[in-house]
Amino acid sequence: MTEPAATELPWWHGTTIYHVYPRSFADGNGDGIGDLRGLIDRLDHVTDLGFDTLWLSPFFTSPQHDFGYDVSDYRAVAPEYGTLDDADELIAACHERGLRIVFDLVLNHTSEQHPWFRESRRSRTNDKADWYVWRDGKGRYGRRPPNNWRSSLEVRSAWQWSPERRQWYLASFLPWQPDLNWRSPDVRRAMFDMARFWLDRGVDGFRLDLFGTVMKDAEFRNNPLHLVTGGGDIPHLWRRVHNENTDDNFALARELRSVTDDVAPPDRVLLGEVFGSSATVRRYLGDHDGLHLVFLFEFLAFRYDARFVRDRISAYESAFPAPTQPTYVVENHDQTRSIDRLGGDLRKARVLAVLLLTLRGVACVYQGQELGQPNTYIPLRDAQDPIVREFFSWVPEVIARRLRRRINRDEMRTPMPWDASPGHGFCPPETVPWLPISAVPGRDVASQRAVPGSLLNLYRRLLRLRGEVRALRHGELRLVPDMPADVLAYERSAPTERYAVYANFGDRVARVQLTSAGDSVLGTDEAISLTGRDLRLPQHSATVVRLR
Repeated sequence: MTEPAATELPWWHGTTIYHVYPRSFADGNGDGIGDLRGLIDRLDHVTDLGFDTLWLSPFFTSPQHDFGYDVSDYRAVAPEYGTLDDADELIAACHERGLRIVFDLVLNHTSEQHPWFRESRRSRTNDKADWYVWRDGKGRYGRRPPNNWRSSLEVRSAWQWSPERRQWYLASFLPWQPDLNWRSPDVRRAMFDMARFWLDRGVDGFRLDLFGTVMKDAEFRNNPLHLVTGGGDIPHLWRRVHNENTDDNFALARELRSVTDDVAPPDRVLLGEVFGSSATVRRYLGDHDGLHLVFLFEFLAFRYDARFVRDRISAYESAFPAPTQPTYVVENHDQTRSIDRLGGDLRKARVLAVLLLTLRGVACVYQGQELGQPNTYIPLRDAQDPIVREFFSWVPEVIARRLRRRINRDEMRTPMPWDASPGHGFCPPETVPWLPISAVPGRDVASQRAVPGSLLNLYRRLLRLRGEVRALRHGELRLVPDMPADVLAYERSAPTERYAVYANFGDRVARVQLTSAGDSVLGTDEAISLTGRDLRLPQHSATVVRLR
C-alpha cells in the first residue's frame, strides 16, 4: 500500500507521546506535590527531547482517593494542581512550542463525592436517580449483588450496597468510583458537553480511561466462568462479555468521534485505554469513524525476547494496516517500570528505546522512562495507592517485595529526578515530597544530559531521527525473515528512502547479512560494526541502518 504524502496525514499519525503524571513531574509552589505551574516551567524538557504530544493524567477537582481518577468536578482544576487559568496557560504554552496536548478523560465513573452521585443516591425518584448504574439485589431483602460482575481487579464484586436507596450501584474499578449510566440521555449530554468544554479551550484530544467498560449489557446478564489471560490485562476468572467491549461500547466510540469532529478545528484525537485481543480492540476504530488510536497492552506486558516482539509486530501489522496505526507503549503509571523488568540492564533499555521509536505507529513514553528510572520500593504499610489499601494490605511484605508485577502503584509514580541536589529539582530541599524520590546515581536529567551516551541522549537522537526521516515516521514496515533466533530485523520504507532496524536480544554477538548495503546512522553500542552488508551486533544492542 502506498503511503499518503505527509501533508495529507493527520498530526497524530505517527506522533510521539510523552506521558506526564502531574503529581510527580514538577512542584511549582513548594508544597511537595507536582502541579501545572511546575509542568509549565519544565515543558521545555519535553520539546527539547523532540516529542510531538503531551498526555497529562487527570488534574480535575477530586478527593484524590485515586489521585485524580475519581473526579468530582470535570470543569475545574484541583487546588493542589492550580487553577483553570493555569490549565489555559498550559494549553497555550504547549501550542506555542508546537506541542499537542491530550487530557486524560475518565468517562466510566466519577467520585462518590461528585454532586451528581450525591443526589443520585439520595432516593430513587430524584432528578439524577438514573445517572448511575443502580439495580435491585437478589435474595431476601435484596442484599445479594444483582449479578456476578467483578471489579477490574477480580478481587471483589463490582456491586456496592447503598443503604439510602436500598439498592446496589456498580463500581467497575474501586468501590467509591460509581459507574455512570451512559444509557441515560442526560448523562450522555452532560459528558459530551464536558468534552466540548475542554475542546473549546484548545485541548487536542483525550486519552480515554477504562473506555472498554463504559457501556454494559442492558439486561445485566451474568458473565460466563472461564479463565481469561492475555490482551494486556490481568488474568480473570470470568469472560467479561457483558460488561466489557460490548457492541454498544463500539457504537459509543463512533458517537464520541462525531462529537470531537464537530468541534472546530476538527483535527482532535481520541486514544482509548481498552483491553483485549488485537482483533477486539481494532473494532474501536470502526471504519475510520471511531476512536483514532487504541493502546496495545499486550506489548506493555512485553517479554524481552526477539520472537515475542516479532510475533507482536506481525500481529499488529495485520490488525492495524495503514492508514490505521498501532500504538506502542512499554511503561505507564500503573505498571512496573520497564528497567526493572529488564533486570536493571541499561543495554536492554536502549534496545527497547530503538524499537519503540522506529516501529510503524504511535509511540508513547512515560516520564522518567528516558532516564531508566526504576521503581522506588515503598512498603505496603506506607502505600498511598488505594488499590493496596482496598485489596492488598494483607499481603506479607516478604512476598510483596518478590512480586515481578508490583501491586503498589506508588512505586512507579515517584517524583521525577531533575538533578542530584537535595529535593532533586522536583521540590525545594526543605520540602518533603508526596512520595520518596528515586536517588539512583546518574539517573537524573541533569546528569544524563551531560553524558553523550546516556539513555536520555539516545532518546533525543532517536526522536530527532524519527522527525527527520519520513520512512521512520510514516513509512511502511516489513519484517526481515530468516534472522538468527535472537535477532529481530525490519525495514521501514518511503518512496525515496529505505531504513532497516536490527536488534540483538541475545547474550552472544550476532553476525547478520543485510538485504543490501547500507550505513549505520545510529547504534546503541560502539562495538557495532557494518562493512558492506556484513553487520556485527554485540549482545543486547541495536542499530538503525540507512540502506543504499
